[in-house]
Amino acid sequence: MNEPRTLPRAGKARRRLPSWIKTRPPGGGEYARLKTLLRERNLATVCEQARCPNVHECWADGTATVMLLGEICTRGCRFCAVRTLKTPPAPDPKEPEHLAELLSELALRYVVLTMVDRDDLPDGGADHVARCVEELARRQPTLLVETLVGDFQGQRAAIERIQAARPAVFAHNIETVEALTPGVRDPRCGYRQTLDVLQFAKDLAPEGLTKSSIMLGLGETEAQLVQTFRDLRGAGVDVVTLGQYLRPTSKHLAVEEFVTPERFEEYGELAREVGFEYVASGPMVRSSYRAAELYLTKRLDAQAPK
Repeated sequence: MNEPRTLPRAGKARRRLPSWIKTRPPGGGEYARLKTLLRERNLATVCEQARCPNVHECWADGTATVMLLGEICTRGCRFCAVRTLKTPPAPDPKEPEHLAELLSELALRYVVLTMVDRDDLPDGGADHVARCVEELARRQPTLLVETLVGDFQGQRAAIERIQAARPAVFAHNIETVEALTPGVRDPRCGYRQTLDVLQFAKDLAPEGLTKSSIMLGLGETEAQLVQTFRDLRGAGVDVVTLGQYLRPTSKHLAVEEFVTPERFEEYGELAREVGFEYVASGPMVRSSYRAAELYLTKRLDAQAPK
């Protein structure tokens, strides 16, 4: 086992990307078309805000993870490129309608709705997200919706509101191992709070699927990762994704290690041994990852009433 390492600090010199990390600048006709559609409806995507390295590939296929409640977060996690303010602008009340209009044009089968944290709102934005899910269900009953949400400060009423909208998948990211959580995530986040949110969501909808994601390369050890796998599984999580942390800017946490593809395969196998229904593990895997979404689509189709 590797010995625990200190958390990488912001301000370190940037490390050169290894050969197995390949990204392309966004562009192309389908990318431009989707960007125009999003701007016309005042919608944001986490793909752009979080500087996802897969944006070219996904947008070229006409898919995107839509970010609800605006483009500004109330929290300041040290790995995230999304802008932060204590009191962001009020949510757009027409966002559910605009979202449904956009997705009807894209004719998707599966969509991920994520959100910025909105601690300035009494319910953390839960009702707004739920109304988006409900509007999509009204207009496109066969569309499978994954909600990748925040922790709502652990408010159970907020989680109940999301699950009452009946998303196909409830996702909430644990991000890193417990020992590194205080230095990686905003102080209002919490490792145990994340587990509680996932467990409560599963308790509310045992037949539904729950999902979480872990970033690698921040200094975590194998033993810490395996414990995180066990904790997530113990909270009823069905699907987990493992991906490489990439530093958005020099102001963010430095990368401690570029984990090799072979090591990602080994970690993925360790996660499967813990009992997850599905594991996606690789350097370029992200919370919203098409391979996982394709699996979930097939899984949800199979359990749907005929």
